[in-house]
Amino acid sequence: MGSFLGVDISKATFHACVLTDRGEGAKAFPNSTNGFKQLSAWLKNRLAVDVHCCMEATGAYWEDLALYLHGLGHRVSVVNPARIKAFAQSELLRTKTDAVDAALIARFCKSQIPPPWTPPQPEIRVLQALVRHCEHLKTTRAQQIVYAQSTGSPTVITSSMRKLIATLDDQIAQVEREIEQHFNDHPDLKGRRDLLTSIPGIGNTTAALLLAEIPHIDLFTSAKAVAAYAGLSPRDRQSGTSIRGKSRLCKTGNARLRKGLYMPALSARRFNPVFKAFAERLAAAGKHNMLILGAIMRKLLVLAFAILRSGKPFEPNHA
Repeated sequence: MGSFLGVDISKATFHACVLTDRGEGAKAFPNSTNGFKQLSAWLKNRLAVDVHCCMEATGAYWEDLALYLHGLGHRVSVVNPARIKAFAQSELLRTKTDAVDAALIARFCKSQIPPPWTPPQPEIRVLQALVRHCEHLKTTRAQQIVYAQSTGSPTVITSSMRKLIATLDDQIAQVEREIEQHFNDHPDLKGRRDLLTSIPGIGNTTAALLLAEIPHIDLFTSAKAVAAYAGLSPRDRQSGTSIRGKSRLCKTGNARLRKGLYMPALSARRFNPVFKAFAERLAAAGKHNMLILGAIMRKLLVLAFAILRSGKPFEPNHA
């Protein structure tokens, strides 16, 4: 029997639990390169062989450890936290601590055998870091603008805020230039971006987001799988004769993708003839506005998936 390693990771530390034919072992390590080495030595001391490691895709704290373990040749799985939560509910688990969660993830790994995680290519990891940093700067800028416009602030504060906003503007412009240079340095990546921007409603910013947040889009087997990855699959709520809830987006997926596709969906609804007609059909069927926008977001993502797989730009007259 192989070994199953569950990891519950946070900013400073991570808790590990390994299941082997010799029993169960648990230990906490610092979330650092030194802690990763300690984990590797600990696994060897426990005679853990054919290790299958599993962790949750929460934040960015898991990425360095996942890359380290993958580099050692271990099978690594990174799963949606909703799956771990549902597994805990199936066990009627009532206690939640880091150590308990690590053991839970190890049992989930042994029971469900989740698929292996493939690390993105180096140029995709750099693009992802740049795109996320740019998004963070823009979010900070929007917050500071709201704060600067609040009534009653002394002149000295509003002046300071204006300077801060100007600095953020410069930083955003600098990062956007670096993103553009990154595409220029990788012609294949730039070609994929150009395919995406052929879709009316998707500009350079959204195209960069799609390529960064779906690093292995070519590995998806269907458009439904891509939509599910972004949490854009419809969720129906019906039971018997008494429950007839409205259809909603499941939202069990990449929140950055959903956020990034919202404004392009608004643009596509207005300026893309294909999506404009699609929205009109849904409106005529009595669908509410947010459901229509969600459907356009999903259709945009599915269209992007199809175009990247075909290698051909968008053709509005193609049925």
